[in-house]
Amino acid sequence: MARDIDDIQRDIERTRRQLASTLDELATRGKPQNLVNDAKREANVKLQDPQVQKVLAGVAVAVVGVVALVVARNRKRSNDIKELRRLLAGRV
Repeated sequence: MARDIDDIQRDIERTRRQLASTLDELATRGKPQNLVNDAKREANVKLQDPQVQKVLAGVAVAVVGVVALVVARNRKRSNDIKELRRLLAGRV
């Protein structure tokens, strides 16, 4: 049986309202500030995870270790250069 024209118009209007609602929601979600807020919220949730905290602590320890090694190596190199200069100055 064929649908009544009024039913078709009601369906079209309902679909338009749903589409408008969906577009409004997408526009709201797509705003830069909302994206930033969502990212912050997700990051905070991740940072509360004990596994993530352990991994971050391990990375921090590794970075501190590498920095300490570089500083120690540079000091040794600097001391070696000073010693060479002292020895060369004594030869002259």
